Amino acid sequence: MGTEVKVEKNGRRVKVSIEVEFAEDAGMLECETAIQDALNQAGCELTVGCLERYDTDGSPIEVEGVKLTSKGLTPCSYQTPYGEATMRRHVYQSGWGGTTYCPLERSARVIEGTTPRFAQMCALKYATLNSVLAQKDLAQSHRRSVSRCYLQDISAAVASIAQRKQQDWTYADGVERERVAFICVSIDGTCMLYCQEGWRTAMVGTVSLYDAAGERLQSVYVGSPPQYGKDEFFAQMQRLIAVYKQRYAHVRWIGVADGAKENWSWLADHVQVQVLDFWHAASYLQAASEAMGRSPQQRQEWFEQARHQLKFEPAGARTLLARMRRALADPAVKGDRRADLERAIGYFANNLSRMNYTDCRFHHWPLGSGVIEAACKTLVKQRMCGAGMKWKHDGAATVLSLRSIVLSGGDRWSQFWAKIERFGV
Repeated sequence: MGTEVKVEKNGRRVKVSIEVEFAEDAGMLECETAIQDALNQAGCELTVGCLERYDTDGSPIEVEGVKLTSKGLTPCSYQTPYGEATMRRHVYQSGWGGTTYCPLERSARVIEGTTPRFAQMCALKYATLNSVLAQKDLAQSHRRSVSRCYLQDISAAVASIAQRKQQDWTYADGVERERVAFICVSIDGTCMLYCQEGWRTAMVGTVSLYDAAGERLQSVYVGSPPQYGKDEFFAQMQRLIAVYKQRYAHVRWIGVADGAKENWSWLADHVQVQVLDFWHAASYLQAASEAMGRSPQQRQEWFEQARHQLKFEPAGARTLLARMRRALADPAVKGDRRADLERAIGYFANNLSRMNYTDCRFHHWPLGSGVIEAACKTLVKQRMCGAGMKWKHDGAATVLSLRSIVLSGGDRWSQFWAKIERFGV
């Protein structure tokens, strides 16, 4: 097969003509591959024409009060969705040397030698797939051959923009203000494997908008790699909550989590209502049921009745706590059964004020922490806990920064790139 691409330039107009000669015995897949290659070649030529619009004419410029002069047109290659585009552009420097400055790269939002569209493609694929699959997808779907190191480096560059701008850039959620009746905040941790330190806990947080009927409208995710003290994670959550409290000052804030003490010590300062995950509470009742009957059938009946009472009866948790305490006084309750019962009593006693499930049902507030449990799986586990995967801190931070934007509602990924287009990197 033969391919010929001709380029004609006239000022700001670039005309590309493509001629492909198909072999007589070529299969359809072979023909489509030839078409893709021809289009990629044309795309490179058009990208060069587009990039040239952002270059200067070589005249001296001033940057931050410093006069810079051109060193002349110097060759450079940029990575694009279509291939490597090579061109000549002006690079500037002050009279006494120092760091060089390229107006074209700044104006065109070039990121580490990569055009913004290709940086967007690579970062999205790397956030969604492991580096091997992302590399194969680029090769198969786009005829773009890149190294795994390149994918990691460009993704890290994009993630660093997100990290630097997280205090300055806010995002629209696309939800009508009047529809939001309450907002739920949840935090939790999930384990991932580090190269040197073994299993560590990554933190995940969600801020979810609900309507009056309890229908979840949207969730925003925050993911943070394992860190001692978790200060960075809590700072990110506080910034997000501050934005939404200003945006939705009229709504009630609900905290939903499991019984981990450190979760509630932080959530208590940010929510008006605290709700303990119902299913965690029910699991303690199931363990306690071993001490509440002589036969398996009696124990199962007690558990089913207790779970119903906890969910549907006012003060059900308080009543069950009293029953379990009375059962603990029975000297026949020994060994593991006694230990399970004591743990259930302690759990209920510590979280009694968070177990008003009849109020939750009346107001349509969530009873469980399913949103944050799912977030732990989708944000961390699905991407970062594959077979043989081990992480270093910077690599984990890159993936979690990108996935938090990609998976959050309101098409936050597109908004992020729109801000890069508008404000630069």
